[in-house]
Amino acid sequence: MRYNSLVAIGLGSAMVVHADAASAETLVETMAGPMEIAVVAEGLNEPWAIAFLPDGGFLVTERDGRLKHFAAPLTDPVLIEGLPAVELDGQGGLLDVMIPVDFATSREVWLTYAKPQEGGSGTAIGKGVLAADGTRLEGFATVYEMPPGSQGGRHFGARLVEASDGTIFATFGDRGTGPEGMAAQDPRRGEGKVIHIDRQGAPATQLPGMLPGVYSLGHRNPQGAALDLTGRLLTVEHGAQGGDELNAPVGGKNYGWPIISYGINYDGNVIGVGISSPGLEQPLHYWDPSIAPSGLMVYSGSLIPAWRGDIFFGSLNSDYLGRLNPDTLSATGYDEERIVSDETGRVRDVVEAPDGSIWFLSVNNGAAYRMAPLTASD
Repeated sequence: MRYNSLVAIGLGSAMVVHADAASAETLVETMAGPMEIAVVAEGLNEPWAIAFLPDGGFLVTERDGRLKHFAAPLTDPVLIEGLPAVELDGQGGLLDVMIPVDFATSREVWLTYAKPQEGGSGTAIGKGVLAADGTRLEGFATVYEMPPGSQGGRHFGARLVEASDGTIFATFGDRGTGPEGMAAQDPRRGEGKVIHIDRQGAPATQLPGMLPGVYSLGHRNPQGAALDLTGRLLTVEHGAQGGDELNAPVGGKNYGWPIISYGINYDGNVIGVGISSPGLEQPLHYWDPSIAPSGLMVYSGSLIPAWRGDIFFGSLNSDYLGRLNPDTLSATGYDEERIVSDETGRVRDVVEAPDGSIWFLSVNNGAAYRMAPLTASD
C-alpha cells in the first residue's frame, strides 16, 4: 500500500496535516497517531447528511431532494422514492437524515427539509417507513414544521438528534432574519430555536408563553447537533462575521442571537449590545474568525480510545475536520486539532460508524470518506 507525502503545520495547540491526492487512500498524521482516509461513496451532488442502517448499509441525503441508499461502501446506490416535496432555494432543500435506535422494528427514517409554505418555506421534520427492499419511504408525513411566513433561502438549521428517552431534538435556523429582525427571540416563532418533539411529532417540551415544542431560543443557524457521552445535547451554529458557537442547550434558556454575539455584522457594526447581557447564555466555545461549522459528533472511543468523548465537527469555509477536547475547552482559545487533506473540502457532516471509524461528507468532492487507524496488516 502506497501513502502520500505529508506536511504538518502547527496552529496554536492545533495540528494541521496536508496530504496530496496521488492515491485512493490518504494517510494523515493526527494527535492520536496515523489515520487512513478512504472514499466510501462518491458521485454525490451536494451531500448534506449520512446515517447508518443496522444491516451495514447507509443513507445519504443530497440537498436537491435525493435520498440514496448504499448497501455497502463503494456500491452503486439505490435512489429512494416516496420523499416529500422540498423547496430548493439557496441553502434549502433536503437536509438531515436520522435513523432511530429502534429501526430494526420501526424501520422509520426521519428527515428535515425546506418545506414549501404559504409566503415562502420553512424547516420541517418528517418520517416514513423504509420498505423491506430499501427502495421507498412508505407513508411519509410531516410531523412538525416551522409556522409559515419565512422567506429567502438562508439558515434552515435542520439537524436531528434522538435523545436517550427516544424523543427528538431538531435545530431550526433563524431563516436569515439577521440582527435587524428578532425572530430568533420571538417565543411564538420557530425561527432560531431548538425544537423538542416526541416520536409522533407532538411537543415534548411546552414552556409558558412559547410555541409548543420550543426547547431553547436565540440561535442563528445551528447546522450540527449531537449528544455527548452523558446524554447532554450539544450544538454548533454559524455566527455572522465571527462568533460561530458551540453550545449545550438547556430547556428554557436563551442563547442570545441577535442580542449578543462574538461576531460583528457584515457592515462592520456591533451586533446587538455586544458579547454579553444578563439572562443570556454564553457559548462553551466560539470561533473568530468564522469556520462555518457543520455536522457534530461526540466520539465513543471504541476504535480510537484517545479520542473518547471528544467533539468532532466539519468546517464549510476552511476545509477541515475539527476536534475539540471537552476537558480543555476554552471559550476564547483554539484548543483544537484541525485535520486537513484533499478529502476535507467543505465538510458538511461527520458521524461515527458502527465499527468506531469516523465518516465525513465533503461537498467539494461529492464524496463520503472513512477515517480510521492503520491496521496491523497495513
